[in-house]
Amino acid sequence: MKEQTKKSRSPKNSKSELHRPANWLVGAFLVILIIGVTGCGPERSYAGDESQAQFRPPTLEPTATPTVPTPTRAPEDKETPSPDNCNNILSFRDDLTIPDGWEVTPGSTIDKRWEVENSGTCNWSEGYTIQLIQGLAMGSPETQALYPARSGTRAIIRIVFTAPDEPGTYRSAWQAHTPSGQPFGDPFYIEIVVTGDTEEAPPAETAP
Repeated sequence: MKEQTKKSRSPKNSKSELHRPANWLVGAFLVILIIGVTGCGPERSYAGDESQAQFRPPTLEPTATPTVPTPTRAPEDKETPSPDNCNNILSFRDDLTIPDGWEVTPGSTIDKRWEVENSGTCNWSEGYTIQLIQGLAMGSPETQALYPARSGTRAIIRIVFTAPDEPGTYRSAWQAHTPSGQPFGDPFYIEIVVTGDTEEAPPAETAP
C-alpha cells in the first residue's frame, strides 16, 4: 500500500518541476523591461546654478532708423520779377522843358521835366529815389522820390529849381537809385545860364 501511494504522487511532482523554468524566464523579462524603460527617460541635470548660467536671452535686432527725406525748395517763378533777380534800367528820352543853355534871371523859379523810360525788368515802386550826383541842387532836395513806373513804361521826372543869384553857367546832374541805395540807369541833368536880364523862363509843357 505504501508503494502505491508513492507512485501516485510522483506524477504531480514532475509536473510542477516542468513549470518552474517558465516562471523564471517571465521574471527575468520583466526586470529587463523595467531597466529598459527607466534607461530611455530624459536625462535630468541637477547642476542648479550651472543650468541657469547657461541660459542666454535672445538678442534683439536693432531697429532701423527711418530716413526722413529732406524737403526741397520749389524753383522760383522767373517770370515774376523781384528786387533780388530783376534789372533796374532807366533810359533818358527827352527834355520836356528848359533846354540846355537856357538863360534865366537870378533867383527865378525853374520847372524842369525829363521824359524817361523804365527799360529794365523791375517796377519802380516805393523806396526808389533820384539823387544829386554832380553840381548844385539849386534849392531842391538832394534826394527825392522817383516817379513810380512799371517795367516797359515811360515816366516824367520833375524837379523845381531856384536859379542862383550869381551870374554864370550852372549844371545839376541826377541819377536814379534803388531802395538799397545803388545808382542805376542814365544820368539826366539841367544846364542853365544865369544873367542879369529879367527874361522869364519858358512855360512848362503839359504832360501827355
